[in-house]
Amino acid sequence: MSPRRTYRSARTWLDEQALRLLTDESGMSTAEYAIGTIAAAAFGAILYTVVTGGDIVSALTGIIDKALNTSVG
Repeated sequence: MSPRRTYRSARTWLDEQALRLLTDESGMSTAEYAIGTIAAAAFGAILYTVVTGGDIVSALTGIIDKALNTSVG
């Protein structure tokens, strides 16, 4: 067997393995769900902190009061 042929065979094998690793999706859905769950929990925590802050509550109350007390005429 010539060294050139061995190099081509090894190169082909490496290319096949690299392609397999790049296209193999086993386990991806679990990782994606985990990252999505963490992101959703973090967003929920930030949103809860913002909405329950005094400034936001008073601003929303002011908007609602203004809307309810507006006279149509």
